[in-house]
Amino acid sequence: MLGYYVELALRNMKRSKMLTALMVLAIAVGIGASMTTLTVMHLLSGDPLPGRSQHLYYPQIDVSPESKGREPYDVMDYRTAVDLWRSHRADRQALVVNSPVKLEAPETRLPPLMLPMLSTTTDFFAMFDVPFRYGHGWSAADDAARARVAVISSDLNEKLFAGGNSVGRTLRLRGKDVRIVGVLAPWRPSPLFYDVRGGRFANGDTAEFYSRPEDVITPLDTALEINDGNFQQFTCWGMPATPGHLQNSPCVWVALWVQLGDAAKVAAYRRYLDDYAATQKALGRIKLADNNRMRSLMEWLDFNGVVPNDVKLQTMLAFAFLAICLCNVVGLLLAKFLRRGGEIGLRRALGATRKTVFAQYLVEAGVIGIVGGVGGLLLTLLGLALVRSQPVPYADFIHLDTSMFLATFALSVGVSLVAGMLPALRASLVEPALQLKVI
Repeated sequence: MLGYYVELALRNMKRSKMLTALMVLAIAVGIGASMTTLTVMHLLSGDPLPGRSQHLYYPQIDVSPESKGREPYDVMDYRTAVDLWRSHRADRQALVVNSPVKLEAPETRLPPLMLPMLSTTTDFFAMFDVPFRYGHGWSAADDAARARVAVISSDLNEKLFAGGNSVGRTLRLRGKDVRIVGVLAPWRPSPLFYDVRGGRFANGDTAEFYSRPEDVITPLDTALEINDGNFQQFTCWGMPATPGHLQNSPCVWVALWVQLGDAAKVAAYRRYLDDYAATQKALGRIKLADNNRMRSLMEWLDFNGVVPNDVKLQTMLAFAFLAICLCNVVGLLLAKFLRRGGEIGLRRALGATRKTVFAQYLVEAGVIGIVGGVGGLLLTLLGLALVRSQPVPYADFIHLDTSMFLATFALSVGVSLVAGMLPALRASLVEPALQLKVI
């Protein structure tokens, strides 16, 4: 029976080509606009580390001696962060600091480059499942020895060494030689979760959270030796003695991530944070001992509102536009179905039930939705191509994945069925006697 209804639907669509074309166009445009923005929203709000994110936590201690009991700073001062890191109370832990650095490659003729540098500790690579193309990260012994080693990105390796195995080669960071021990495979976390901070002060302008990963990664203590003076504070409660030299300054600038395997370890680490803060309060170094936080990775991203406000607004507007398209399709379907009142009356007089008529016209609406979905898919691909051409940090990884591809067709069929409900119901209520008189 379904095949017969589809055949009737195709025949009826050919009989009223203009109305059908208008409905297909309305559905395609509505689906294209809404799926383009929904795909961007989907990609920006996803889990950057599925399967691992539930074990990653971001500790915060209210280190300010002038605290008023509000949210603690998004990062910590050097002493607090290093104390927590050296305690080894978590399964893994990584300190994270950013700074710009001047880079030279003596083996190439390229001019010096100013690049963002990530300074961290050895567990960073295992914690965040960072993929390597050549080599590997450094060891805990390298951290302790302040070894002059570095890991570089796939893009930088392509630029400096034409994509070849550059492990063992030398880079010069701010005039100091470091040896390359690893080259990353292409790696594009979305967002750049380990660098997320300060979102509550960004007024929704959080596109920078989707920037590309740093090109150079070095051990933190090594970076403190070769790049000291170039570090930027998140905020300070006093003037640093020397700007850029922050190790002993009254400033917060170091982030700490920890990996905890189960709920018992999470509870134990929370108690450890509270005990540490109480000890520091007793020493007079901090003001409050009970204003600490430890959010999971996804809670931290949510707290920082990582999805830009303009993306959320565009998504809402696109779905409002889809609703308008839906109303137009309802009107066109009503006009199309009721114009065939005589045909419906004759079918009812020959024994067709209201349920049968309703099903037939609902199938016709579904077929129109599938055709509109194909158009909507093409418009979605066009819309995503336009997004990729925009100068926004997340443009390069916008694409249509399998789930959104299927969602496009599901939404188009769903929209057309919803739009077809009322017209199909109205058609099924046609009184055959009245229509036969007209015929």
